[in-house]
Amino acid sequence: MCGIVGFTGAAQAPPILLDGLAKLEYRGYDSAGMAVQNAAGKIEVVKAKGRLKVLSEMTDGGSAVPGSCGIGHTRWATHYSRDQKIAVVHNGIIENYQEIKERLINKGFSFVSQTDTEVVAQLLDYYYMGESAGNALDAITRMMLHVRGSYALGVLFADEPGVIYAVRKDSPLIVGKCEDGAIIASDVPALLKYTRTVYYIDNLEIARLTPDSIEFFNIDKEPITRESTTIEWDAEAAEKGGYEHFMMKEIYEQPAAVRDTISPRLKDGQIDLSELALDEEAIRNVHRLYIIGCGSAYHVGMVARYVFESLARIPVEVDVASEFRYRNPVLEKDALAMVISQSGETADTLAALRLCKERGVRTIGIVNVVGSSIAREADATLYTWAGPEIAVATTKAYSTQLAACYLLAVEFARVRGKIEEEKYAELVAELQILPDKIAVCGFSAGGHLALSGAVLDIPGETAQQRPNAVILGYPVVTAGEFAHRGSFVQLAGSEDAAAQQAFTLEDQVTSDTPPVFVWHTMEDKTVPVENTLLLLAALRRAGVPCEAHLFEKGAHGTSISTAEVDAADPHRAHWVALCLEWLGETFGFKLS
Repeated sequence: MCGIVGFTGAAQAPPILLDGLAKLEYRGYDSAGMAVQNAAGKIEVVKAKGRLKVLSEMTDGGSAVPGSCGIGHTRWATHYSRDQKIAVVHNGIIENYQEIKERLINKGFSFVSQTDTEVVAQLLDYYYMGESAGNALDAITRMMLHVRGSYALGVLFADEPGVIYAVRKDSPLIVGKCEDGAIIASDVPALLKYTRTVYYIDNLEIARLTPDSIEFFNIDKEPITRESTTIEWDAEAAEKGGYEHFMMKEIYEQPAAVRDTISPRLKDGQIDLSELALDEEAIRNVHRLYIIGCGSAYHVGMVARYVFESLARIPVEVDVASEFRYRNPVLEKDALAMVISQSGETADTLAALRLCKERGVRTIGIVNVVGSSIAREADATLYTWAGPEIAVATTKAYSTQLAACYLLAVEFARVRGKIEEEKYAELVAELQILPDKIAVCGFSAGGHLALSGAVLDIPGETAQQRPNAVILGYPVVTAGEFAHRGSFVQLAGSEDAAAQQAFTLEDQVTSDTPPVFVWHTMEDKTVPVENTLLLLAALRRAGVPCEAHLFEKGAHGTSISTAEVDAADPHRAHWVALCLEWLGETFGFKLS
């Protein structure tokens, strides 16, 4: 798996190519290269072994290779045709490249590498200079008819300055329209900085990009129409955001990602799956469930099988997608196939989806990327809304896929009459607080979590007499624009409450955490009591002195300053008294 990028427009292309390739470094590579076309059409190819920074330094950040049209590639770099009039970047694999290479060698072609990408460039040259008589679109379609495998291609022709051809079969490829041009990429993060208006190319289709237009063609060279899609992710979502690496960032994004998956589907205490256009009669008529995925998505299916079978009492088969079609499965017409893929472009999973559809089995795709191939081809799609997952090792994509399966299993169980309404309500309530539990479990295991803080006036003549303690009201998760926010407030000897040290997302429970006092009221349903209980468990495991009080009544307040206590708020007065009593007992203060 490698990354490709292309740009044509008013701006200089090389810096955009380097920036886009940097967003695709997670895909793994051993070299990088780019082909840049100047205004006269001349194509210059620059390659470098090793990390992308070597290529960047070689080209002075791209400024040493002028041109407003270009394509870039990680791993195996970029390839010319023999006369350097065609340049190609390629993501995928050409299965019959060796036999094509032998044919071209017999026709007088020579090769400078062992890659299948160079075979594509030379085959294009063979048709372009021969049967296609200089027609680029015709040469591309002839090439497509003769190669087997998967590919996403970006192609430049010296005879067509400012034009990029994008070609796709099975490998992901996205086309975007920018303010000052057009861009292609093998994954969304590479183009988020430049546009959110994208087009997904279907199999065996071609896009022709110029600075002002994007045209689409099928393999018969007939013009076709493609609808644009708006990517909702922002550019910051594909950045590390201060974390050491993407995997750490994405671990801590799990509570918000799971919330985004679950919350839109919970309405008035019910699970709403109307987006699937799957009515209750259809659910009752499902007699078997096939869950198909690759890698971590397969493992989601393994867990989901236990949930569906135990709750909904539906027999479930789970298959690795790469094996599914080759075992020639016996599929039942009254079954439902769930295909799971973060990208929505996993080739084997997509092939399994198509086999199910061919045999008349209804399909549901559980995917993250809007407009992806699986999302377009499945009968219905359940998006996980996890945002871009850059790290190769999955975190939030796995969690959100599993959350989606739980939603489906619980609703299937209700509709099929396998659980009582009381149990259903209990499970829905658990789904609602699941994101908070995930966050607090991470915290109690030594992770990070922001908590809402309380400021308490401590009597004392000097700041130095104040105790080193943490007063907490409502441990809550920081997740989402309208979620609870805040931090520990540590009373560390400052008379100015605003200057007191605050524990933030960078802090965790350790043996050095100062003594903690926590209160929680059951009346306020915005914060689950599990947060408090899990926090206390973490404190006790770390050996931190702590005390907690759970109250039946009381309003949520971020301050319990003694100056704010009045007769209208008796609960707050009670909390203040308990805090002062605890401080006196813990630190030996004589409090008036």
